[in-house]
Amino acid sequence: MKDTLQMFAAYNHWANGVVYGAAKELTPDEFTADKGAFFGSLMGTLNHLVCADRIWMRRFTGQGDAPAALNVILHTELGPLTEARNAEDARIIGWIDSVAEAALAENFTYVPITTPQPVTQKLGSALFHFFNHQTHHRGQCHAILTALGKPSMTLDMVYFQRTEGKQWL
Repeated sequence: MKDTLQMFAAYNHWANGVVYGAAKELTPDEFTADKGAFFGSLMGTLNHLVCADRIWMRRFTGQGDAPAALNVILHTELGPLTEARNAEDARIIGWIDSVAEAALAENFTYVPITTPQPVTQKLGSALFHFFNHQTHHRGQCHAILTALGKPSMTLDMVYFQRTEGKQWL
């Protein structure tokens, strides 16, 4: 399972790069325009992803800053947000690389922000949610960019595997 999670961590970093590359082409007004996504704008959605990743990584590792809410705006400008994203992606990749295979089958308990009742599940299944959550909101980013009239992006994992992640084919 660890090699699959390493693939997801690498794919996550690659796909974030694609989205952030497209975001660089936006005007500040486009970046902050509410397009009806769950977190409104591309700025809101990208901030949510960094917030959620920090929350999960704090749960997984016991370290790092974790916002108290899922809609915190950490950065209003793309430059600092990109730096935060890249740092979080590097942290995720490094931590996944360090996790022992056996630990993935062990129980993991955390307290959600939205419903403060402890949840216990296998660490591996929590990590699958972690990566799936990112994919879900990157899809919203794609929809926001399309609504702004920007060209469609290729975010499919198989494209990543065929270009950057050939070791996972």
